[in-house]
Amino acid sequence: QVHIVESGGGLVQPGGSLRLSCAASGSRFAIANMGWHRQPPGKQRELVAAITRSESTNYADSVKGRFTISRDNAKNTVYLQMNSLKPEDTAVYYCYVEAPHTYWGQGTQVTVSS
Repeated sequence: QVHIVESGGGLVQPGGSLRLSCAASGSRFAIANMGWHRQPPGKQRELVAAITRSESTNYADSVKGRFTISRDNAKNTVYLQMNSLKPEDTAVYYCYVEAPHTYWGQGTQVTVSS
């Protein structure tokens, strides 16, 4: 069973930055894709960013140029650096890993407000 621990959420003012981390443990297999989804209040969950084991990346149009996803394969950890945050980035952010099944974190709240 893969165990996932997320950290780094919180309250930030518009224009500020946050860095989310997600560490996976217990996998018998190499972790392939990793990434982040988010669910804004009253809306459906959406993909934010994803990264392959070879570090190819994919971003939602709404976060391109502001968010950066990265990973450390030795630590089975994925990061999401979020800059120039906007109120519309407010959401619960969920990490996922594929090993080879998909496992999800518990979610971390990000609130962007003055």
